Amino acid sequence: MDAVVDTTSSQFELNADQVAIQDMVRAFAADKVAPHALEWDQKGFFPSDVIRETAGLGLGAIYVNDDVGGSALTRLDAVLIFEALAAACPAFSSFISIHNMAAWMIDRFGDEDQRQRFLPKLASMEWLASYALTEPGAGSDAAALRTKAVRSSGNGDTYILNGTKQFISGAGENELYVVMARTGEDGPKGVSTFVIEKGTPGLSFGPEEQKMGWKMQPTRQVIFSDCEVPAENVLSGEGAGFRIAMAGLDGGRLNIAACSLGGAQLALDKALTYAGERKAFGQTIDRFQSLQFKLADMETTLQAARMFLYTAASKLDRKAHDAGKWSAMAKRLVTDTGYEIVNDALQIHGGYGYLHDYGVEKLVRDLRVHQILEGTNEIMRVIIARHMIGR
Repeated sequence: MDAVVDTTSSQFELNADQVAIQDMVRAFAADKVAPHALEWDQKGFFPSDVIRETAGLGLGAIYVNDDVGGSALTRLDAVLIFEALAAACPAFSSFISIHNMAAWMIDRFGDEDQRQRFLPKLASMEWLASYALTEPGAGSDAAALRTKAVRSSGNGDTYILNGTKQFISGAGENELYVVMARTGEDGPKGVSTFVIEKGTPGLSFGPEEQKMGWKMQPTRQVIFSDCEVPAENVLSGEGAGFRIAMAGLDGGRLNIAACSLGGAQLALDKALTYAGERKAFGQTIDRFQSLQFKLADMETTLQAARMFLYTAASKLDRKAHDAGKWSAMAKRLVTDTGYEIVNDALQIHGGYGYLHDYGVEKLVRDLRVHQILEGTNEIMRVIIARHMIGR
């Protein structure tokens, strides 16, 4: 009966602390992000100074333990944060989500030396972090990655990495990279996780990708050419990398769903405002019943997606046995729903929705990639089905 929704009150009513977190982040986003989001998108400008300002709100290490400067918040708290940021700019929110996913991996799987070396700088956002799993030939089939790490000759206290990572947010700008590389046999058991600092000899970056959306954050290849990494930078020893990657993605899927949720809410708000101002046939278009039905459906599906996401986050917090399935279901449902809502919002705006100044076409472009990254929505269906049939 694991399909029955747990109805603990925390999933449906936010407590005072969570409301305060939401309000704090919304105020920051409204002041520091929303007024500039269209310009950042149009110019492809990376607002690293504004991103680093979020560390003052505790957003540099949201669910990292507090002994290394983390905020030690819950996954549900994190979902609220990313939703609030995305209501100003989904691309901005998703960048901070990726940084936090990388920081959590070090906190959860690193030894004490690694935690103390890296996490205070990530929590303060003196350093920003990227997560590097995907390769040109290994996207959905993550276990097929080919970036190779070989122990150096001699005392073996370093690894030599060779290979290329693809679609890496923050590549070339960020100071730290959590990288999956093959140290052993083919398949998931031969993958290990390395923490690599920018400036390491043999680490370089490709040209910036020209993308459909997420234009305010740089995306490049990360290239390893005889890149020498200390053995002390391996998380949890050889062979643990695939397990670390999958654990990180459970939370990452909730985060990116939250970014879709915030973007969809912004699009619905814009559509409702526009419908109350735009006149046709002698009245504002929100007087037409067909449009009222559309707005009602958008609101209903958005609220349903929100409740589903909050439930999934609560399950991950409680380490429920089906948390992985719920993370996959939430990612699939919320990102598909979010894209449908922003696309409907554009349609409601008519020709004006196609113009950059109205901000809706940006949301369509930004949210489209959420159905692809952190595991495509087709892969989410595979994960869900495997849970259902016990594989």
